Order: sequence, then structure tokens, then C-alpha cells
Amino acid sequence: MEKTSNYSWKFSKIGGVTRISIESGEDIKHLGELDTKMWTVLSCPASGLEFDKKTLEVLDQNSDGKIRVDEVVKTANWLCNIVKNPELLTSENSSIKLSDINQESEEGKKIFNSAKIILKNLSKEKEEISLDETSDLEKIFAGTAFNGDGVITALSTQNAELKDLIALIGEKIGLSDDRSGEKGINKEQIEEFFKELSDYTAWQKLSNENKDILAFGNDTPEALNAYNAIKQKVEDYFIRCKMVSFNKDTFAAMELPIEDLTKISTDNLSEKIEELKKYPLARITPEKTLSLKGEINPAWQANFLNAKKLIFDKEFPGKDFITEDDFIAVGKKFAAYQDWMSKKAGLKAEGIDLEKANKILTSDSQKQLLELIDKDLALKEQSEEIISVDKFLHCYKNFWSFLKNFVSFTDFYTVKHEKLAMFQAGKLFIDQRECDLCIKVSDMPKHNATAGQSAMFLIYCDCTSKVLNQTMQICAAITDGSVDDIKVGKNAIFVDRDNNVWDATVNKVIDNPISIREAFWAPYKKFVNFIEEQVTKFAADKDKAVTDNATAKISETGTKITEKTAEAPAAEATPVEAAPKKEAFDIAKYCGIFAAIGMALGFIGSFIVSAVTGFLKLEWWGMILAVLAVILLISGPSMLLAYLKLRRRNLSPLLNANGWAINAQSFVNITFGATLTHLVKFPFVKIKDPLADKKYPLWKKIMWIVLALAIIGFLLYCNGKLSRFGLDPIPMLDFTDKAVETALVIK
Repeated sequence: MEKTSNYSWKFSKIGGVTRISIESGEDIKHLGELDTKMWTVLSCPASGLEFDKKTLEVLDQNSDGKIRVDEVVKTANWLCNIVKNPELLTSENSSIKLSDINQESEEGKKIFNSAKIILKNLSKEKEEISLDETSDLEKIFAGTAFNGDGVITALSTQNAELKDLIALIGEKIGLSDDRSGEKGINKEQIEEFFKELSDYTAWQKLSNENKDILAFGNDTPEALNAYNAIKQKVEDYFIRCKMVSFNKDTFAAMELPIEDLTKISTDNLSEKIEELKKYPLARITPEKTLSLKGEINPAWQANFLNAKKLIFDKEFPGKDFITEDDFIAVGKKFAAYQDWMSKKAGLKAEGIDLEKANKILTSDSQKQLLELIDKDLALKEQSEEIISVDKFLHCYKNFWSFLKNFVSFTDFYTVKHEKLAMFQAGKLFIDQRECDLCIKVSDMPKHNATAGQSAMFLIYCDCTSKVLNQTMQICAAITDGSVDDIKVGKNAIFVDRDNNVWDATVNKVIDNPISIREAFWAPYKKFVNFIEEQVTKFAADKDKAVTDNATAKISETGTKITEKTAEAPAAEATPVEAAPKKEAFDIAKYCGIFAAIGMALGFIGSFIVSAVTGFLKLEWWGMILAVLAVILLISGPSMLLAYLKLRRRNLSPLLNANGWAINAQSFVNITFGATLTHLVKFPFVKIKDPLADKKYPLWKKIMWIVLALAIIGFLLYCNGKLSRFGLDPIPMLDFTDKAVETALVIK
């Protein structure tokens, strides 16, 4: 949204981009007049930053997790209305004199009065208030019966019954934190308690109104458990009786299987209870009755006697036997109780005596508690104003710093980096260097999509702190030095802004140029690496071929010997195979090979001789230009590509991946990039290293130089007729031509 302003803004060139300069309190006062297009940042996350969390919460006025331009402007206007002189906002002080608060504005008057209340509650008589005094709300509201948070405590009433009721509600429903530091209850907890209590008493009254519910009195719950414990076994018993009554021949099968018992008779039967439980409850009778005084399976005896005591002795006093119908009738008596239990309500009030519950419900205690809540909430506005003093002081101290990270990246674009920007998470120490540009990764998929657009050499690290029991991911930019040893899996140390040390491991590398110096040597390093790879591959292939060939021949020989031994008669010796006939020497074939080798050597020699001869015929300055031309031909493209990428190194894609809305490019040029990565610098050491490699002897160096000069002289002698830019046939080529002709004739 374009804005018009008569205010005279100042501009500066930071990070290769023209930016607005916020240098004074007057700039903050007129911040709302600044054109939105001139802001470096349009929005940033309200969390995950290395910045005061309370200040970020105040700035995020709609609590949506983002801090936007309009919210920053509103905060600036609020602060400027509170202080008499906006220049105070640039001081970054954590305290303010009460005389510096503007009482002529409504906001300033509220802050002034609330600051007075805070100092009074803290029993301090002075004309200055600080963050240390406003940050501890418990001290400010300590001992207060009412403080506007909607929570009442035992301090909120002198009535002993209400105090006990507050404690009971806290026990059954839960407690809330009061600003005074005490535990208390709020309106929702009071209403929930009385509803639970009402439902519970209503449910309990049903058992008094219907006598069938508690068929066995207060022992009904225990009796039901005892009944269910033997129910299936008793039903099994009556089925077995019916089978015996149906066919007496099944008696042995339905009774205790003696052969099964014989198998475990020598064991400790106290350890075989679960197996014994599989046998019948009692001795089977054709009369289809269950004896209440007879012998019971020892594994079921305790359960049966418990049921007998709670149920059968009460239902069938004096009886020695019960039938299946008797047992079913007992089960039906529990139906009303089970239905009642299924409708149980007010579980949180369970355990409260019914008489006490009725007394609480018939009194006006709920009304009295809610009146205390209303009395507390009546001070809400005053309490919020007291809290707003703390919010004001947080912004008073930190707003200036925030603007330098939002309106312009002043904290980031400093040479000495005495103060890191709020998006810089800490410092990474890796491969004898310190990396200052480290950013927490909040969304790895977004980084995967946009990080490459930064044109920077980036390493992503998994960080672990066993002390904090936390993990996180960071992205670090390496902007100076060599990166040959930085690979996935390399370990490092990360130190966060609170000086906590984390173990870091590289999990991803985005390769981009570091410097033009590094780009100069890149082609030569690639060539050396290529040669090493080819030599290693060649050696490995040859080693594998030799090994495979030897293994195959040994295997083949062993197979042949085995076959021949098996085929040969026992009494006869195995005939020796005739040696393979040697292939006749083909002189034409080998002459052709020698001719080809000669031609290749001739061309190579001709090129070297031509290059050296031409080079030596140049003037001294021509030689220098020739060398420079070769170097430029090799390193030039790499250096040019590096220069183009280094010019467009940009921080914006990394911040964008973390949820920032960057409104201006944030370049990291070569000069500035060198300040973000600090290489190790060792002092000059004169002490001799006892483990250093031995120096190559001088006489050997001279010998090799003389030999090289002799070879060059010989080649020059053999090619004396060479023109400055051309070649005449040399003896090697003459020999090669004759060798070819000879080969053709013989062929």
C-alpha cells in the first residue's frame, strides 16, 4: 500500500540494496508514513527467532504466529504515545523513569498509574520502574485476594465452609493457577463440580427408591463379582450333569480324566492350578444338582466359598443343594443393579457422602462462590493494565533492536558482527573455521525447494544436545576457505545463542562456489581427482581380472584332474595330454603394432617439441603472456562462473523457507561473505617438526633438471629445421613411416 509523507527519510546502501535508515526516535514516530514497499521485511514468524519471546508476543497482536508491517506500526504508535520523548526508544534500556511517561495521553496515564500500583505492591518507594520488577507477576500480586484473573483462592473468603468447599472442588475437578502464585478455582470448575454433584446424588437416590437394585444390600457389588467369578464354571458343571443323565456311559468322559491327572501327579500341583482349573467344578451327579457342602475342585474352592458366603447362604439358607434354575434365578437378581450401574452419572463427585452432597446442593454456596468470581473479574481491567506495564517495558527495551532486524537488516550487515541478527541461531565450528550465518530449519521440504536459489555453499546439520535432551536442524553458509573435506557425515560442534553446545552432523550439502580463489584451483583439483579415480579404477579392474583368471584356471584344472581320475582304469596310468601347439609368430602383426605405437609417440613428441620450440623462440614478455593465456584458458571459465554466482548470493531464499516474507534482496557479496566465515590463523612456528617428511636432496633435484634439459636439447637438435610455427618430418616419424611400409610388404 503506497503512502505519502512529507517526512525526510534517510537512506543507505546495505548488502548491495538501497534501504531505509532508522536512526532516531523521530523515525520511529513517523514509521506509519513509510511506504510499505521500502520495508526490507513484510512479515516474519513470531517464534523460532533469537529474540525476546515476550516482545514477539506483544508484536503479534492478533496471535496468528506472524508479525506484519501493520502490527509493527501499531506498536510504534503505542510506544510513542506512552513516552514523552521518542528518542528514549533508541536507548534499549530495561528501566524508565516515571517522569518520562506521558500522562497527557490515555495510554501513558494507564501505564503511569499501573506502575505506581506495582511499586506499591512491591513496597518500593522510587520514581523508576524496571523489567525485573514487572516480570515477576507472583511478587506483584502476592497476597492479593482478588487480581482480575477470574480465579479465587482460600484468600478470597473468610468463610470456613467456603474455604473447605474450594478445596473440595479443587480435589474433585482440579485447580487453576492464580496470579498471586496460589492455587484456586475458576467459574468453569465451579459449574462443573455442582453439575457432577447433582447428577451423582440423583443417581444415588435411585438405589433408595428401588429395593431390587441392591438385592444383597451393600454387599451387592461384591456379590456380583463373586457370581461372575464362578458363573461359567457352574454352567459347565450343569451341562456335564445333563450329559451323564442323558447317557450314563459318558460319566467317565465327563468326570475327572484319571489319565490326564496321572501325567502331572508327580509334579508340584501348587504350580499346576491353571491346569487343574480345566477340570470339572465338582463330582458329576445324574440328579443334576450342585452340593453346597460337598467337595469342590481345589482350584475353584476359594471362589466357590466366597460366592456361597455372599449369595447362596443368604438365598438358600439351610439347603444342601441348588439346581440350575436356582443358579439362574440368582443371576436375574443382579439385572436391576447392572442396569443402574450402566446409568451411573457424576463420576467426578463419587466418594462424597450423600448427606454432605445434599447439604451442599441445598445451600447457596454455589451462588457465593460465583459472586467471589465476579468480584475478582471486576479488577480485570486494572490487572491487565498492571500487566501492560511489563509488556511496555519489554517493547521499550527491545523494539529498537527489532526494527533493525525488520525494517532494515542493520544487525546482519555489520563488519564485526558484534550483535547477531535475530535469525542467526549461533555459530558452527567445522573444518578449522567458524561459520556465523547459521539458521534454524523450521520446514525442511521448503528448504529443499528454495535453498538452491541462494547460490551459497550450504551445509545442513542434525544437532543433538544430551544436556537439553533436544534435537534440531540448522543450515550453515560457508563463505570462505576450502571445502574439500566437508562432506555428508562429517561431525562438528554448534554453539547456540545461549552458549549451549550441540553435537552436529552434516546430513546434506548444497555445492556452490566459495570464492574466486577456490574457483581458480577447481579445474586442477578436478583433473587430479579424475586421474586418481581412473588409476584406482584401472588398478581395481586389473586386480579383479587377474584374480578371476587365476581362480578360473585353478578351478578348470581341478575339474579336469578329477574327471580324468574318475575315467582312468584303476590299473592303468592316466595318459599325459599333449602340450598345446604354440601359435606361429606373426611378424606382420607385430610390425603393425610397433608402427602404430611409433606413430603415436611421434605425434606426441612432435607436439611437445613444437610447443617448446615455439615457446623458446618467443620474447620474455611473450613467454609470460603465453603462460598467462594457458592459465586463463584452464581457470578462466571456472572463475567467471564463480564470479557470476558469488555476485548473486542471496539470503532471502533461506529466510523465505522459514516463513519470512522478504521484501528486498539480501545479497552476500564476496567482501561481506568473507566476514561471515572465520578461518583459523596459526602463528609462525620456528620449532622443527620431528615427524615431518624428509626434504628431497638438492643433488637429486639438479640431476632431474639436467636430464630434462638434455632431453629437450636432443629433441631440438633432431628438429633443427622446424619453422617457428610448423613441423618438418622428424626421425621418429621417418622410422614410423618405414615401419608401416615394411609391415605392409610382409603382410
